[in-house]
Amino acid sequence: MLASLVSIFSLMLSTLLMMVAFGLQSYVVPVRSVAEGWSTGMISVIATGYTIGFTVSCIVTPKFVAMVGHVRVFVALITLLAIGVLLCALVVDWRAWILFRAVSGFAIAGSYLIIESWLNERVTNENRGSVFSIYLITTMVGTIAGQYLVPLGDPSNTSLFILCGIIFSVALLPTALTSSPLPAPPAQARFDLARLYRRSPVAVVGAFLAGAMSSAWLNLGGVFTQRVGLTTAEGATLLAAVLLGSAISQIPIGRASDRMDRRLVMVACGLFGVLASLAMIAVTGTAAVLLYVVAACVGAVLFPIYALNVAHANDLAQPDEYVEVSSGMLIIYGFGTISGPLVVGQVMNAYGPASLFAVLAVYFALYAAYAAWRIARRDARTGLVAKTDFQAMSVQPLGGEAAAAALNPDAGGEPSMTGTTAPQWKNP
Repeated sequence: MLASLVSIFSLMLSTLLMMVAFGLQSYVVPVRSVAEGWSTGMISVIATGYTIGFTVSCIVTPKFVAMVGHVRVFVALITLLAIGVLLCALVVDWRAWILFRAVSGFAIAGSYLIIESWLNERVTNENRGSVFSIYLITTMVGTIAGQYLVPLGDPSNTSLFILCGIIFSVALLPTALTSSPLPAPPAQARFDLARLYRRSPVAVVGAFLAGAMSSAWLNLGGVFTQRVGLTTAEGATLLAAVLLGSAISQIPIGRASDRMDRRLVMVACGLFGVLASLAMIAVTGTAAVLLYVVAACVGAVLFPIYALNVAHANDLAQPDEYVEVSSGMLIIYGFGTISGPLVVGQVMNAYGPASLFAVLAVYFALYAAYAAWRIARRDARTGLVAKTDFQAMSVQPLGGEAAAAALNPDAGGEPSMTGTTAPQWKNP
């Protein structure tokens, strides 16, 4: 275990610094957008640029890594992250920010992919859970720490953007200078979306809705905090509460889904999400502490539901199809992330910031209803190859689990702990 940690120390340090900058960027961008007086509709279009860049990267980055290797691509992507945020400080125009945010989305997705692929190759079956637990803690701590840097500066000027660019630049140094062995060049994974849908409609529809919901929150949650009058410190705490709720809930959700029909857990999570979202509407404008508690409840199901859909899709796949399934689920999730900000942004623009949670409630209701309908259509065991173990995603499931699998398609066997994953919870 100690040898594994030593071999990935530089990578973990780069990850921590990258996530600090990412957390700062993900909060300062919407705060500055609101300060510029841009409408929520404009901000949602900017967010869509980010999600398009993210989705394209998940398809394209493995090709670059195959050509020139992990480290060179990682250095290039971190450089793009610094460039993207610095350009936002240099040219303050919402139309230009669409392109700048697309660059950032492309770079962060590719960076996650490379980090997680690298980790997956360095760990063993014996220490996999422990190493990825450390990785999850690193990403969460980094993201929250970055968000709390916003209250220390003034988003209306360039200082925080420059700080973000500096931290991104520093993040590439530990990995660029590492002497640890590098991962082997990857092969390219394939995917068949039509086949995936025929095999598991609930997984595909659920992944799309999960992408729409998570993207809407990740890109417009900061806008919500500003529109309802929270200070930057209060807004950072609200965003952190959502992440913490997600981190806490994944073990019980995972255990439950390993013991019963996963679709029942999907229904329960959807219904809980509806109630939590409606509760957020009710408590908006009240005490900040109450907002934090309810926001944690929303986060408890907002992010883990994608992992449920991936696990269900893997239940219906042969072991040699896991990478194909993960790649397909990633693309579906990416399509969802593109649609989320566009839809939610327009609604928020028309009906106010609290309507973000009204749309989330509708999405959660659709998620639960479709899972319930599929339960009525197909028996729990029909088409099941083997009940795989639930694998928790990152508190911010950016699709890295499937993307990293695409970089390690020859791993074989059971679904690997690639991507933003935590320890597997075995069936009893």
